[in-house]
Amino acid sequence: MKNFNFILLFTILLLVACKTAVTTPATPAQMEVSSHKHIVLNKDTYHFYLNQTTNKELYISNHDQTNPKKVGLYLENLNDVVIDGSNSEWLFHGTILPIVVKNCANITLKNFSIDFATPHLRQLHITEVDAKNNTVKAQLYPEGNYKIKDGKLFFTGEDYEETPFGGMIFRADKRLAYKRADVNFNPTKITEIAPNEFRIEGIGAKPYLEKGERFVLRTYTRPTPAIFVTESKNVKLENITVHNAQGMGLLAQLTENITLNRFRVALKEGTERYFTTQADATHFSACKGLIRSENGVYEGMADDAINVHGTYLKVIAREDNHTIKAQYMHPQSWGFLWGNVGDKVQFIASKTMDVIGDKTYRIQAIKAVDKPTEVGAKIFKITFNEILPTEVNPDTPCGVENLTWTPEVIFKNNIVRNNRARGALFSTPKKVVCANNTFDHTHGTAILLCGDCNGWYETGACHNVIIKNNRFINALTANYQFTNAIISIYPEIPNLEAQQKYFHSNITIENNVFETFDEPILYAKSVENLIYRNNKIIKNQEFKPFHWNKERFKLERTKKVEIIEK
Repeated sequence: MKNFNFILLFTILLLVACKTAVTTPATPAQMEVSSHKHIVLNKDTYHFYLNQTTNKELYISNHDQTNPKKVGLYLENLNDVVIDGSNSEWLFHGTILPIVVKNCANITLKNFSIDFATPHLRQLHITEVDAKNNTVKAQLYPEGNYKIKDGKLFFTGEDYEETPFGGMIFRADKRLAYKRADVNFNPTKITEIAPNEFRIEGIGAKPYLEKGERFVLRTYTRPTPAIFVTESKNVKLENITVHNAQGMGLLAQLTENITLNRFRVALKEGTERYFTTQADATHFSACKGLIRSENGVYEGMADDAINVHGTYLKVIAREDNHTIKAQYMHPQSWGFLWGNVGDKVQFIASKTMDVIGDKTYRIQAIKAVDKPTEVGAKIFKITFNEILPTEVNPDTPCGVENLTWTPEVIFKNNIVRNNRARGALFSTPKKVVCANNTFDHTHGTAILLCGDCNGWYETGACHNVIIKNNRFINALTANYQFTNAIISIYPEIPNLEAQQKYFHSNITIENNVFETFDEPILYAKSVENLIYRNNKIIKNQEFKPFHWNKERFKLERTKKVEIIEK
């Protein structure tokens, strides 16, 4: 049987055989998922174990590029398939990538939740603080799966052992603690005083921790997301909840048209967990068509609710007037296809973020240099139809951006709350509508329009953004990168003084409500055509103002800005 007709998916067998209830053994026919199928599972709890996974070499944007990945549910080369979980719970054991959708079209996944039996993140409930002696007592949650060795705490799982070195501090009400971002966890000594109860020396001095707080411990590894979608078209995720993931809740790349309706990265009711994912709730890298995210809930994650961007390649060689070599630069973003013949690109000067050449260029040929194919590749040889500008050379730091793989975005009627870092990040030249959302106590900036060709190498400029009818509740309770105001338009531009053009353009912010204890509402850098109108600001006293930015509207190198206050 050929792969394009169906995929041999033994996980479907597991979805029957590993139910908590007694079932009839599955037949071989149940292992085949063909195109044009509607699969409905019985409502139950299903367990996925390491010895029941399949190994796949997968390179996932913004994640650790370790291979192979152990995959629970692997869907490839399928068309017109619906998998309905009937509100089942899917519980994963070990470092598993729960779901992969690769090279599929018209795929719908719906009505189930994803969780891990042993989360990579754990939390300490602070029960006693001795500031004088710089010591605390704390209880571990979830309990078990740990060891103390040489005065250090190690978390253990089915296939891993890790020691945390930082984390997030939550108040008892599950909001992140005021003014405390990315707190180090480097105690001098940990002593077990009872099962799951510790005396921890070296972290009790104020304002480090307070009694009743939860210190969510983490590493900065990102092994896998909960759901990985790649090289697909017309993918729908409906009524799915991710309670925990070792990386992001959803990572989609090189995919056209993705719809999220009632997609949640959310705390599980009935538990004492304060955390969800190790990184972003949802992340879209080099997609096109339309990304639609509506009616979602995103809370307790260690990074953003949504991030939409492409990836710049750095130009490392110019072979002739039509041909360059270009390289993926960030250690978590490489190994996957960057472009196709016929794709439209532009070049960006890294220091000023100016477009080079004032025109676009078409890919005539592209091939990996350091690998036989694009799988696992970092360097590509790219030939263009047009003559390249003289500035495109390794002596003048510059990046190349694929404009074909850029999406429109609709982010509407979502709730973003109690998460680290930022709320929503958008970096696409296509239309973005961010409307009717609630951003409730995002620890940093609520909305960020970014762009960077020096660090993460995440494209690109926004040219049509509407931010309207949103409610912002006490954002900016801590300082993070790019968090200059509740709405921060902050491309990274090392040499702003030398910039000739403007990076972002055509941004409208209207009919929003800002409930805030502090001053900064809007920061904008390198923007042309910016409108702020009909917004309402409500000041409160929930926290003391502290932000370094004391200006309600702070502008750096902008043109045609209209600010109308009520």
